[in-house]
Amino acid sequence: MREISGFFDEPTWKRLAGRVKEQHWPQGALYVVATPIGNLGDLSVRAWHALMQCDVIAAEDTRASRTLLDAWGVTTPLLAAHRHNEASAAQGIIERLARGERVGLISDAGAPAVSDPGARVVREVRQAGYPVIPIPGPSAVIAALMASGATSDENPAFVFAGFSPSKASARQQWLRQWLAVPAPVVFFESPHRLPAVLQDLAQLCEPQREVTIARELTKRFEQVVTLSVAQASEWLASDSQHGQGEFVLIVHEAPRKAQDGGDAVEPSTLALLDALLESLSVRDAARVAAKATGIARDVLYALALERKRRDGK
Repeated sequence: MREISGFFDEPTWKRLAGRVKEQHWPQGALYVVATPIGNLGDLSVRAWHALMQCDVIAAEDTRASRTLLDAWGVTTPLLAAHRHNEASAAQGIIERLARGERVGLISDAGAPAVSDPGARVVREVRQAGYPVIPIPGPSAVIAALMASGATSDENPAFVFAGFSPSKASARQQWLRQWLAVPAPVVFFESPHRLPAVLQDLAQLCEPQREVTIARELTKRFEQVVTLSVAQASEWLASDSQHGQGEFVLIVHEAPRKAQDGGDAVEPSTLALLDALLESLSVRDAARVAAKATGIARDVLYALALERKRRDGK
């Protein structure tokens, strides 16, 4: 392994920190800072300096954040800003900004205000006329996409769906809506719900559609696998370790032929699909139509999904 310890020699670190310090750090501003999602080394030098410069840091969990700040030698005072006190915290932050203070905003891990508290604080600070300065950094969504190959420079589109609903019926309806989008779908999942979600995907998707399962990103037991939805439940059950940790799932875009098949389908076939969808599920409608017409089931499945979404059936 190439020797890189020289980077952390005091002269190098001082030179880099000095260049960051010379950047523009306005007073009376809210600094929204992304923090590591697992690996302490992922905090950027700019994020570190911002947290050092701030007069106070608003944190989702002050105890969890203090561990990170102590590791980086940041002694800035903390105040709580979580989903249960966000309204009052926002007003307190605005009062500090009015006095010309710099205020940092962090969540337990990753980017504040993205599937974490902070959005209300950001909105109210902006409405009060104070600048909001984002300090980008670690993201579980982007990390999972980087390791999945689900996007490309030719087609970089993806959608982030957040967390799936906990109740089975609501989750299945939620998945139907997102799976009809012609792009990879990224969402977070909890360990205890993962088996049910993978079973749902096996029922709602064509068997060859791919899913990437990313767990414990940036941590010691990080694992990223891509397999078909038909194989996912078996993979999960094959090792007890596979079900532990924090998860990001990426359902890859449906095969291109399934999305482009509409131009080659006769109007009579589309009419048949519409009739079947009146009383059958998307999966069953595609299966029956495939038997009746001889057209590939994955083509008909994608068409049925799109028509059901469009018509709100």
